[in-house]
Amino acid sequence: MNLQPLLGLLPLPGLLRGPLAMLPAPVLRFGMRQAMDLVLSAPLAAGALDDMAGRRLGIEVTDLGLSWVVEVGQRRLTVLAPPAEPEATVRGEVTDLMLLASRQEDADTLFFHRRLQLTGDVELGLTVRNLLDQLPWESLPLPLRAVLERGARLALALRDAQAGAAPAVRPD
Repeated sequence: MNLQPLLGLLPLPGLLRGPLAMLPAPVLRFGMRQAMDLVLSAPLAAGALDDMAGRRLGIEVTDLGLSWVVEVGQRRLTVLAPPAEPEATVRGEVTDLMLLASRQEDADTLFFHRRLQLTGDVELGLTVRNLLDQLPWESLPLPLRAVLERGARLALALRDAQAGAAPAVRPD
């Protein structure tokens, strides 16, 4: 079934910016913390991030107007409230961040094509990226992998349809 005509009618993910802005900041921080716990529980428990204790990484989803500062602690992560300042920040649109998280696109490609940006302490950003690259994809819960993979494909297909391009990836 060709979904291309229908995709052009759906809103881009950036249109979620308004509804997300209505959510209280503590709710958004809690959601981010829960997502990170799902993804990083095993490496945290194993102490893989202990060398980064006290370091702060910012994450900005530019088209949704969302940003977080995550502090690495001893076997835990904390999503800090403003005015916390990150040492390094990764920023990009939700589609590109989902492509990265679902491993459908590698970080080098996204940075090279300026789809993602890293500012501040580049060494910290690269350390985090390398740690995430080493995370076995199979260790993520299957429902989370499915949501990431399908969500990324759908977001990319929506972006391509809105731009009038042929979809790069066909959604399932």
